[in-house]
Amino acid sequence: MNLVFAREHDYLKAEILRLAREVENRLGDVLRAISLREKETLEYLMEADSELDEQEVKIEEECLKVLALHQPVARDLRFVVAILKINNDLERIGDIVANIADRGIRLSVYETPKLMEKILVMGKRAQNMLKESIYALVSLDVKTAHEVIQEDDVVDRLNVEVIKGVIQEIASTKTPEALLLIHSMARDLERIGDHATNIAEDVAYLVDGTIIRHKHVGQEP
Repeated sequence: MNLVFAREHDYLKAEILRLAREVENRLGDVLRAISLREKETLEYLMEADSELDEQEVKIEEECLKVLALHQPVARDLRFVVAILKINNDLERIGDIVANIADRGIRLSVYETPKLMEKILVMGKRAQNMLKESIYALVSLDVKTAHEVIQEDDVVDRLNVEVIKGVIQEIASTKTPEALLLIHSMARDLERIGDHATNIAEDVAYLVDGTIIRHKHVGQEP
């Protein structure tokens, strides 16, 4: 790795970690805000999504510049490709956080559904997956990356439980809109788990070039 590329490498790593920590913080903020019905916080998280979009574009442009100017190969190329993919997943999580904030605002006018407790458990699981995937990226820890991938099954099961709960309650409730918002939140959190899994898979690719996407879904390695 030459000195110029090394500087680009360090810059990209610093920027992707800055974006990752901001996204992780916002996910924690939206979970707390929907629990406490903090409408102002939820409105801020909706409006501030454009800031994450700008960061994502900045990182992508820098990656493309590095590819064009340095034409990296082997592990250096894997690094840039992984950063591009992780950058996209983080931006998508940011979008989903804004969606959850919007649903939280609309849900705040109703009495808190019983299923909200399960939503918050699911949210904490998804947040932990994101946190651990970022740790795996920082430390290049493939073991942690695989643990994140396995955790996705738990989030998926919680999503199924929420869906079943909505189906059971919707016929007898006077506020079906609230249950539909809960259903949408569960779907959003399940997608965050998927994106955290993508990041973990990209860490494994970065470390040793192994493509493990989909292999944890009932397939032989």
